[in-house]
This record gives sequence, structure tokens and C-alpha cells, in this order.
Amino acid sequence: MAYRIRSSSHPRGPRAAICGVLAAAASALLAAGALAPAPAVAATTSTGSGSAPADFSASVQAKGKARVAAAVLDLDGTGRTPTVYGDDTAYDTASIIKVDILATVLLQGQDSGHALTAKERAQAEAMIEHSDNTAANALWRRIGLAPGLQAANKRLGLTSTQGGPDVRWGLTRTTASDQIRLLRAVFDTGTAPKAGSAPALSDTSRGYIRTLMGRIAPEQSWGVSAAAGSEWALKNGWLQRNTTGLWDVNSVGRITTGGHHYLVAVLSDGNTSMKDGVALVERAARAAVSSTTAH
Repeated sequence: MAYRIRSSSHPRGPRAAICGVLAAAASALLAAGALAPAPAVAATTSTGSGSAPADFSASVQAKGKARVAAAVLDLDGTGRTPTVYGDDTAYDTASIIKVDILATVLLQGQDSGHALTAKERAQAEAMIEHSDNTAANALWRRIGLAPGLQAANKRLGLTSTQGGPDVRWGLTRTTASDQIRLLRAVFDTGTAPKAGSAPALSDTSRGYIRTLMGRIAPEQSWGVSAAAGSEWALKNGWLQRNTTGLWDVNSVGRITTGGHHYLVAVLSDGNTSMKDGVALVERAARAAVSSTTAH
């Protein structure tokens, strides 16, 4: 299936308007009870293929209690292990989990021999392109909640992602390196995760996810795209925790810069505002990609 990748020259709306839209979405999550405290998940450590700043959070000027981690994989390089910047510990996914939800829906459909219905396609498109939470709620139930997600993730190569409790998909916990594993399942055309094995997702399924990630609504076209030179496809996530009032802000996707294609995942939490979180994620994306290209 052919797919489009959004050009980084696409106009980005005023930052105030973006933050207003995102804050409204977060308020909806709060009302739905999606922002309750997340369960603790054991931290994981990833060994990157390149060197990273000793204190990445400080190097990108994280403010107050904010922390940030990034992972980058050069798809045109020889290595298949991402370089990780910062501590590769668990963060709330917020809406970046929607890529994983869609991958699970498609994988389950492959297993049963049934393509998505017209209704499911409409839900998938709303969930990825506009980060629609109602659509995500429906598809989260469709896959069987966290157990369904985790069964699919074993086949997709993820090792450090724990599905959120009950209907609270936004409280799924993940690491930057695990998000690269998910992005590899969608975008990587190199060696399969296990030698001699075929990718879990079919070419059609992979192409569909790529298409939707390349059609993100303009007001949500921030994040890892800040590090792109020409093309990008992404999904962002954001939520305000009701226990602290602080923000989780994340961005994952594929970018093209300097003639190379990169998978990039940036996770952050503890941000005092949505605006601060977006700025931190974009600084981290630029710094991580720049450092990776230098090695």
C-alpha cells in the first residue's frame, strides 16, 4: 500500500492555539478518569550504539521536576540498536499508545482473516490523525484491553511496555527504546527482529499505519518533526496528571534529515505546562538526532 509522509514544511498553527486544543483534550481525559495514578513499572536499561550526554535532561534544559528520555535509530545505518539519551525508564504513554492500539487491531485482523470494517477504519483514522479519545476507547475495548495489547506486543518485539489498567489506555507505561521497537515494526524495512522470521505486521497493515501517521492534523504536527529536514510521520501524546497537575508530553515517529531516515521517540513527564512540555520534547528531539548524526 502506498503512503504519504508529511513534509516538514507544512505550516504549523500558532502555539497558543495548539496548546488550547491540547489542554481541552486533556480536560476530557481528566473527566473520563484517564489520569489516575499509574502503577509502577520496573525500569529497563538500553545500551545504545552511540555516545549520549551524561545528563541529557540537563543538556536540553528540562525545568523543575521535568525529566526526558529520547531514542534514535538510523534506518540507513548498519546498526539495529537505537542510541538512547537519558535514563531509559518507564513513562506514561498518553496518546502515543494509539499507534500500538492500531497495530494490535490490525494484527488481530490478520490472524482472523478479517479486514477492518468501515466503522473501524473511521475510528482508526480519527484516533491517529486527530487523536480522538472516543475512537481510542472503542478500539481499546476491541483489542481486549491491556491483555490484548500485551499479547500483540510480544509478537511486535516490545519488551518493556505494560498496558494501562482497565479502560485507561493513556496510563500504559513504556520506555523510549520500546517505542523504537514499535516504530521498527511499522517503518523498518531491514532485517526482521528474529533472523529468518517475517514481520508480524503485513505490508498492507504497515502501510496503513504509515499513511495515518503522515496525515496528522496540523494543530498536532509538533514534536519529533522539529528535528526533520524534509519529511516526517508521527504521533504525539499529552496528558495532565490529576495527582500533581504536571504534564506528560511525548512524541514518536519517523523523520528524514540529511538524506537519512530516523526513528525517533521522545518521552517526558513532570512538565509544569503543556507549552513547556512541547518545547522540551522538540529540544530533545533536535539534540538527540543531531548527536546521532554526528557519530
